[in-house]
Order: sequence, then structure tokens, then C-alpha cells
Amino acid sequence: MAKKVKDYYDLAYARDLSRRLKEASPAFDERKFRLLVEKDLEELEFSQRQELLAKSIKDCLPLSYEDSLKVFEKILGPELEGGLGMFSEGYWLWPIGKYVELYGDKEFELSAAFSKELTKRFTGEFSMRPLLARYPKATMALLLEWSRDENLRVRRLASECMRIRLPWAKRQTVVLDYFEDFTTILTNLKDDRDKSIQKSVANNLNDLYKEDPDKFEKILQTWQKEELSPSCAWIIKHASRTKNKKVATED
Repeated sequence: MAKKVKDYYDLAYARDLSRRLKEASPAFDERKFRLLVEKDLEELEFSQRQELLAKSIKDCLPLSYEDSLKVFEKILGPELEGGLGMFSEGYWLWPIGKYVELYGDKEFELSAAFSKELTKRFTGEFSMRPLLARYPKATMALLLEWSRDENLRVRRLASECMRIRLPWAKRQTVVLDYFEDFTTILTNLKDDRDKSIQKSVANNLNDLYKEDPDKFEKILQTWQKEELSPSCAWIIKHASRTKNKKVATED
């Protein structure tokens, strides 16, 4: 039987995380952290575990938000190579991203900069979503810049952050108010050779179809006016899966 995602965040994991944080900052109260999490952690579901871990870090690290991020930077570790490993290798950083998601929405520059570094070792779309909700114009401008970044994980984040129906996140439609930027970001990525980016762009468009089929068609029709690269052809095929199912049921 395959191990459930939530079970990676068990008591052994919590003890290892507390050890890392204590090594990074003497201010971290390792004993208090264990007391806060050990009673209930393994009784909780995945999202509840992340929230408990993040809130317990907050309670046990009596530093400013900025200084807390400096502590987290010490434990991030090396950047992952290629487009894989964000969950298989970087999974242990999830509560750190959750901390930023919960407490960093009023610190745009700090949270965005940290999320950019986080995504190179794990993934950063969850910690960026509150910024997109609170500062949509500034966030979309930043994602536009990131869509041209030399780091493929940062480019992927530019797409994944915008998803309307991102798994494990609240549905958000603010990107539709910035549709020109939204379109430009995906267009910048449509010929990317990295498969994780292709999947993100395709999922983004599939989400868009469910929300606004006309906008979905507008993007695809624009792209199809030119000869399609293999990457773009793959994206369009996989982005159209919900549309194709709908057409099939109507026939």
C-alpha cells in the first residue's frame, strides 16, 4: 500500500525539522515545538498537519518575520537540479512555505524573494498565492518577469501561481482581471522544453476553460496562427482535455 502524503509529516519528521531549526537559530524553542505538535500531529489530515507545524514554528521562533525568513534560508539547502524532485526531495520544506503563506501576505518584497528561493528547492506557488490576492498588479508584474527567468523552477512558478484551481489551494480568479498579463506569461512559456512547465501551462489553460471557455479559445486561437512547436502542441492537447470530454458527451 502506497504511503499517504500526510504520513511523510509524522513525528519523526517533526523532530527532524525542529532539530534543523534549532541548529539554524538558538532562539528556536525545540522543546516547546515538540510539545505543541506531538500530541495531535498524527491524528490530523494533510492540510491540518501543515497548519499545525507552521503555527508551532511561529510560536517557537520569537523573531520578526524578516528574521524568521533568515533562519529558514539557512536550512533550505542546495537548489534542485532539473525539473523534478520538488516533492520527492523538497517535501520536507512544505511547513516553511506554509509559514510564509500564513504570515507573509503583508510583506510583499520579503515573501516574494523568499518564495523565489524556496521554489528552487521545493515549490513556491502556495506561498505566493496570498500575495496574488492582496497585491495582484504587483504580483502579476513579477510573474511576468519570472516567466523569462533562466531558472526553470522559477519559470514554472510564474505559471503555477496563477492557476485558478490549484490543488490544495483556494480557487482564485483575480488573474482574469489581468488577462493580458496572464496571456503574456503563458505565451512566454508555451515553447518551453521543460515538461514540468508544459504541464503547468496546460493545467492553467484547462482551469481557464472551466472558468471562461471564451478566454481559453482566445489564447489557443492566437497561438495556432503560427506554426506550433512540439512543446506548444503538447500543451494545447493536454489543455483541451476537459473541452474534449465535454464535446464527446454532447455528441
